[in-house]
Amino acid sequence: MLYLLDANVFIDANRDFYPLSRVPEFWDWLLHHGELGEIKVPLECYEEFKDGPDDLGLWAREPEVKAAILLGEEADVALVSRVVDIGYAPDLTDDEIEKLGRDPFLVAYALADPDSRCVVTTEHSKPKRQRANRHLPDVCGTLCVQYCDAFEFLRRMNFRTDWRKA
Repeated sequence: MLYLLDANVFIDANRDFYPLSRVPEFWDWLLHHGELGEIKVPLECYEEFKDGPDDLGLWAREPEVKAAILLGEEADVALVSRVVDIGYAPDLTDDEIEKLGRDPFLVAYALADPDSRCVVTTEHSKPKRQRANRHLPDVCGTLCVQYCDAFEFLRRMNFRTDWRKA
């Protein structure tokens, strides 16, 4: 399984749970699994946090980090359009399309190989939301794309601070 991480996984982890300065083991673990090809972040999502002036931005810009975590693919425009049309709405306004941000790209990368790719996000399902207000879990569900939240991802990947000993 290839886990495709949303930018919010990195942002929320650094801000709320595993700050780079306090839990470097988490970030080493991400780097390790990125090198193994088990986790990746699409360029469109990577761009959401790589230019930040904080520790996360500095970490993301390190050449070995970028090489390890960045998904080396270009988005399939037809799949991105399919995600927008089916996952959100076929008649979105320009303002609504802007509101979507990079999420359709993330889902499109997973949709390229839905049996072996899984979207990871910190967003939660909000099934009553419509159009550009839909959350990633609901869009993924509509398109039959596998997804999980960040904590389920950590369980599936057996994250532990002593992971080098496992």
